[in-house]
Amino acid sequence: MIIVKCPLRISLVGGSTDLDAFLEENEYGSVVSFPCNLYTYITLHENNRNKYIINYSLKEERDKISEIDNDISRIALDYFKAGPVTLTFNTDLYSDGSGMGSSSSYMIAVIKALSLYTDAKLSNFDICKLAVKLEKKFNPFTGHQDSYGCGMRDFKRIHFFKNKDPSFNYYNLKMFENFDMFLLYTNITRESNPILKDINVAKTKKQLKVVEDMEQAINKVDFKQMCALINQGWENKKKTSTKILMNQSLQELDARLQSSSIVRAFKLCGAGGGGYFFVMADKNSNFLEEFNEYKKLLTKVEISKEGLTGKIF
Repeated sequence: MIIVKCPLRISLVGGSTDLDAFLEENEYGSVVSFPCNLYTYITLHENNRNKYIINYSLKEERDKISEIDNDISRIALDYFKAGPVTLTFNTDLYSDGSGMGSSSSYMIAVIKALSLYTDAKLSNFDICKLAVKLEKKFNPFTGHQDSYGCGMRDFKRIHFFKNKDPSFNYYNLKMFENFDMFLLYTNITRESNPILKDINVAKTKKQLKVVEDMEQAINKVDFKQMCALINQGWENKKKTSTKILMNQSLQELDARLQSSSIVRAFKLCGAGGGGYFFVMADKNSNFLEEFNEYKKLLTKVEISKEGLTGKIF
């Protein structure tokens, strides 16, 4: 049996500059993000039924790869030309439409599992690069940040280019010493493609300045400026598409977080429209008491120190 786990990612600033439409026009994009300590999990093992068995929210038993409905499994199994196996999907969070890069995280984990199964010699970077390529076969509007944000380690800035591989600047984790970080589930699931298709590329360009300023704040260990820039990036992002915050309950929660004296920074993860709000509050503050009515929807998070891992048992 092979067991793989891959972190989900939280992007702080620079979202949408990793989209193909943006890179095509501007040739460069950049985000600051980190993998968190919440994961997707894939198990892979051979079975004695000579079928492809795929377990996720549904269960599939298929004779041929082409008959598999699950996009990630079908495309990855076809790429590796793998024989009949059992693949099982699990995660620590509500994954559908989470804004946490779960689709990319799952794709990375499946590729890692199949690379171990077929003895393919792939680095984590190779796996992330392949994950982007394969995911675009069924999700053509997906950006590049999810794969590299999930699959590559640590708190980092990712540089994206139109015609070459991304590069990375890695940062010290001390920027988060004074904060508790949470994910607040909105109870709204959504598909990202309609939102990504609607993004105004011209309005997105100002996010690059936010990323540049964020790097300066991190290098200066300026906690206050870092939080201000996360908030600024979120305000900028809301203006790139009316679909990002069109739901009334999202608008109300956005206003509630903005009015709190305890919340230092927050943003809606991913494309928007639902999923999770990422929230930073002063360490050991009474954030949980103030937002007690959301207690069952709150998850405390940290930066993952493991990254993508997989073992054969």
